[in-house]
Amino acid sequence: MKTLISTLSLLCIFTLSQPLLAQSKRVPASAGRLEFIEVEPNLKLHVTDLGEGQPIVLIHGWPLNDAMYEYQYQYFVQKGFRVIGISMRGFGKSDRPYGKYDFDVFSDDIKVVLDKLKIENAVLGGFSMGGAVVIHYMAKYNGAHVSKLALFAAAAPSWKQREGFPYGATDEAAAGLIHTTRTNRQQLIEDFGKAFGASENAISPTMSQWLASINSDASPYATTQSIIALRDLDLRPALSKINVPVAIFHGTKDKLCDFVFAEQLHKGLKNSYIVKFENSGHALFIEEMEKFNTELEKFTKK
Repeated sequence: MKTLISTLSLLCIFTLSQPLLAQSKRVPASAGRLEFIEVEPNLKLHVTDLGEGQPIVLIHGWPLNDAMYEYQYQYFVQKGFRVIGISMRGFGKSDRPYGKYDFDVFSDDIKVVLDKLKIENAVLGGFSMGGAVVIHYMAKYNGAHVSKLALFAAAAPSWKQREGFPYGATDEAAAGLIHTTRTNRQQLIEDFGKAFGASENAISPTMSQWLASINSDASPYATTQSIIALRDLDLRPALSKINVPVAIFHGTKDKLCDFVFAEQLHKGLKNSYIVKFENSGHALFIEEMEKFNTELEKFTKK
């Protein structure tokens, strides 16, 4: 009887130990990449980092976040690229501290992320305000980690009219927009959505709701401070400092950043070309998604 009890006890111990042995032998399913990267003490940015191969780094527009590139992530991973989206501080899942929100800060943050990820030979792309961010980054850091630059409906070289640049928002329009961020941000997001496409009905209701939800997720403080910084930014002197090939994607029906911006960028960027999106407003990455993705792939492979 004692022998039987001893045998049963050993069987129980062996059976119970099997899950523990299996767990200890498990190979991690994750690739081990960080989803949150610390760029300064106690401040982390959210990063989407998917795929393998040639890196493409994407910077979002205002007041969006890296989620806006959902359909670029899907496409480029499938095509054999590593695609990385960075949410700037104050936007999306990134931390949203009190402090500065300007283009020096945004550029410094990108530099830290690319340093920590050990990215080299990247195609760096920026949409709308993100286009201004990446131009500033290239000039400030002499194109560190980057071999090509892509600008999508960029709010550059100057979002606001100024001496020698009669394009973009007037002083009054810029002041009104900034005031609305402080007093009726929800209405601003709705109005912004209506002007986002080539027409009010150019983007489907479900896509419009998706974009509005991304915009609504931004820090109100960061929303205001970053548009103030964009108002004060003149990137015309920075263009001559950029020596890499540049692709300029722009919708001919863009009501938020007029197509003339693309023409002015092309004049200032010596190694650049324009890709016209004839059926797009500001939302070219959705309105002509297939063309956007294939043209960016073509540029990356050149």
